[in-house]
Amino acid sequence: MNEPETLREHDITLRGPRVVLRPMRETDWPVLLRWNSDPEILYYSEGDDVPARTLDEIQPSYRAISRQAFCFIIEHEHAPIGECWLQRMNLPRILERYPGRDCRRIDLTIGEKPLWGQGLGIEVIALLARFGFERQGADLIFGCDIADYNPRSLQAFRKAGFTHHATITQPPGAKARHCHDLVLNRADFPFAERGG
Repeated sequence: MNEPETLREHDITLRGPRVVLRPMRETDWPVLLRWNSDPEILYYSEGDDVPARTLDEIQPSYRAISRQAFCFIIEHEHAPIGECWLQRMNLPRILERYPGRDCRRIDLTIGEKPLWGQGLGIEVIALLARFGFERQGADLIFGCDIADYNPRSLQAFRKAGFTHHATITQPPGAKARHCHDLVLNRADFPFAERGG
């Protein structure tokens, strides 16, 4: 199978009080590469110990994800600070449990380390959840494979209203001892009854 040649782009922009999620573009490779070349950022965003990724490694990955996701660049005060997406669920353990349901997943990384712990990730998660439920018709939205060594991410999803779905024990010698799936159901979403 041939690798996608470009990102699948869209024209959706989501705005919150402090962040704007604008479409990820082919012109974003320099900033995406910078975040993917930082070992501290990758420590939290990757399941294995990866010190850096090259442009040749990240382009096929993002381009493939964009075929099943709405990929965004997170902006704060008019500057790019991270990346995120709302993706069609791709994990068999969840798809098999919810046949016929529209399941999505949220992934995000705040790439500007001085902004870690400022609550911006919570706002990103809430914006993507609202978009998923109100404009995409999702039934369930997940935060998946959140490692036990990433408590900030777990806390951000919980503060955005997500609850525990499953704990997955990792094999001996893995970077994490446990990973967690969190979920938000359409019925529990605070804006589910309002218009988009």
